[in-house]
Amino acid sequence: MKAKELRTKNVEELNQELVSLLKARFGLKMQLSTQQSTKTSELGKLRRDIARVKTLIREKAV
Repeated sequence: MKAKELRTKNVEELNQELVSLLKARFGLKMQLSTQQSTKTSELGKLRRDIARVKTLIREKAV
């Protein structure tokens, strides 16, 4: 997900995006722990996207 795309969203939309990313991360962690998936690089991408969204939420709160 690009930061430009996220900057056009308001805080409510960013919060919804954050919730969906957190659910996706949880699901991926469960798949990795039960060895149903081998996409370990996806976990890092999700973590970076979550951090990106949280940063933008903080920027818009000021």
